[in-house]
Amino acid sequence: MTTGIPIRRACVVLLLAVALLVVPVSAGHAASAPSAANPSPSPTTTAEKQKLAKTRFVVNAGLAAGATYQWIVKPARAGKFKKGASGRKLNFVKAGLAGAFAYNRLKAASDNAKGDPTLSRMMAPVTAGIASLKALPSKLRGGDNVDAAVSSYDDVVNKVKDAGKNAGADVTDKVPSLSDLKSGANTTG
Repeated sequence: MTTGIPIRRACVVLLLAVALLVVPVSAGHAASAPSAANPSPSPTTTAEKQKLAKTRFVVNAGLAAGATYQWIVKPARAGKFKKGASGRKLNFVKAGLAGAFAYNRLKAASDNAKGDPTLSRMMAPVTAGIASLKALPSKLRGGDNVDAAVSSYDDVVNKVKDAGKNAGADVTDKVPSLSDLKSGANTTG
């Protein structure tokens, strides 16, 4: 009877070794071949996509709000766009860059909002206002009807911020640098 125990142990060890070799190979094969029973894994869940959409919306809308306030609204309130103001031309150039940057970031925020149903509903009425901003950077640079352009930017940014707040995505101003304005006015994301 003493010879039966080592043989049993050898059989158990052999069975475990075979099981360990077979299970990972078959599990790896099943994972690499998607089927109806075993669909391919997705990188993010719907909830994660919605959270990322809100986060990206907040970042893009915050940059647009910061650029609008710092480089358009604030100088307008300080009278830096009026005839005879010191540095008027430079302020118009900065405002034009900020306008293009803000328009670009607001478009990106609008696209981000589509990833979250609540945010998408809140942003729907604002999209026409965002589209109307497209022509304003050239008006700012040219000095044509500056008060109306400033008011339009401020109104649209405030509506976007309100839409975000109503959807649970509070937007805070994030002021971009001048180099960000120069490089970021033509990017998407």
